[in-house]
Amino acid sequence: MDTTLRGVGVSHGVAIGEVRHMGTAVLEPPAKQIAAGEAAREQGRARQAVDAVAADLTARGNLAGGEAQAVLEAQAMMAQDPELMADVERRIAVGSTAERAVYDAFASYRELLAGAGEYLAGRVADLDDVRNRIVARLLGVPMPGVPDSDRPYVLVARDLAPADTALLDPALVLGFVTEEGGPTSHSAILARALGVPAVVALPGAGELAEGTTVAVDGSTGEVFVNPSAGKKAQMESAAAERKAALAASTGPGATADGHKMPLLANVGGPADVPAAVEAGAEGVGLFRTEFLFLDDSKNAPSEDKQVEAYRQVLEAFPEGRVVVRVLDAGADKPLEFLTPADEPNPALGVRGLRTLLDHPDVLRTQLTALARAAEGLPVHLEVMAPMVADRADAKAFADACREAGLRAKFGAMVEIPSAALRARSILQEVEFLSLGTNDLAQYTFAADRQVGAVSRLQDPWQPALLDLVALSAEAARAEGKSCGVCGEAASDPLLACVLTGLGVTSLSMGAASLPYVRATLAKYTLAQCERAAAAARAADSAAEARSAAQAVLSGE
Repeated sequence: MDTTLRGVGVSHGVAIGEVRHMGTAVLEPPAKQIAAGEAAREQGRARQAVDAVAADLTARGNLAGGEAQAVLEAQAMMAQDPELMADVERRIAVGSTAERAVYDAFASYRELLAGAGEYLAGRVADLDDVRNRIVARLLGVPMPGVPDSDRPYVLVARDLAPADTALLDPALVLGFVTEEGGPTSHSAILARALGVPAVVALPGAGELAEGTTVAVDGSTGEVFVNPSAGKKAQMESAAAERKAALAASTGPGATADGHKMPLLANVGGPADVPAAVEAGAEGVGLFRTEFLFLDDSKNAPSEDKQVEAYRQVLEAFPEGRVVVRVLDAGADKPLEFLTPADEPNPALGVRGLRTLLDHPDVLRTQLTALARAAEGLPVHLEVMAPMVADRADAKAFADACREAGLRAKFGAMVEIPSAALRARSILQEVEFLSLGTNDLAQYTFAADRQVGAVSRLQDPWQPALLDLVALSAEAARAEGKSCGVCGEAASDPLLACVLTGLGVTSLSMGAASLPYVRATLAKYTLAQCERAAAAARAADSAAEARSAAQAVLSGE
């Protein structure tokens, strides 16, 4: 009899195969002492290893492109952090070997993050991965990472660092399962971009024996251990039916009774555009522009460089809608030339629009670049600000857009509960709202989006989060303006129906999710979606909300 484990499904699809575990982490180096005359040599070894690892991470990012590139370049910056490197050299100067100094310096920084309330806990996996790579190079042992295999398998790990997830080969990695992580972690987002079925926050995942056959359902979060022949056949049949339904579903997004629901793509740069076009995206609902700024943490990209990158995306959607989010720096995306280094809690500090208003020259250059990039194109450009808290924020952003000569709609992201509660006030200054459900959940429930232990509170089915979505949509409708969703909530086909029922006017997601959402929406009428939304809001938990909506839509 098969055993069923339950985690959080973060990437659609079914994977059936044997378990292969991620390569083990680097062992702790011995704490032996070096002679005083060897310090300079050891410091040189440490610098060479750090530079080599940073170059490797950057190269992986260039190969992966898009969102993965931005994440990996941020990791490369972490490897070369000057304060960390200074700590490594200090430890070597008092007798540590290069590998031991790296290990201890990273351990100290790790403790610092934990002591600050784990506001950057999602970066711990990234930090550990950088440390392991540097230490492995110094010790001359193989890098930790994806196992070598000539047969397809299901990858199991405690957590997956972005460097591993970004270059997964979908031909070999059928799916993956992690013990840590959450629905909006970097690995979850990249898994959806790859189209690899994935389940995260699965208790006991590390105890699955190597070679065990598992069946992974990335939609429900279920993992069946040693599934029976009947269970395998059932899942394969369901997957085949789903694939056929996806192939038959084309054209603009709409409900069964013709209510239009534009389906847009989230992109991290030009590299993500081909997949979005192929999936039939009607435009871009979230163009993350951070990838340009992560190339050099000390300097902003030139206006000409920005124009070139923006135009590549705008040209891909003639007559379509492209919603650009201006630079969202701070918190887990620090930039040396912009963000303070000594904030006690960056997640609640100067980030997003607050950072840009403190550096109006950076905002002005980006807005001017967007205006130039759109010149002569028939695209419908819309530009929005992240982390808008109130009407004053919205006005400051709209004023900056006008001063830059931007001919576009100006909008505000709803990521802070205050913005949802005062949405009508904010809409006096801007022309549309866009709900970033990932951060909105984080701030509503005081639950870091990267911490697996609080993934329950990051579930976009939480009724309190649905209430905030409804408030925003109602405000937009009252003002005759639009309110879309660009957070990962839109990638859940069932939840997409509920969001439609709540009154949102567009849905944006990773390209791989578009066919699933399009096919599911087409099965139900707007009235059914509205009834499902009401049932979900009446529930007391995320699980009950999902079950209630499912019951309504299945006619139970």
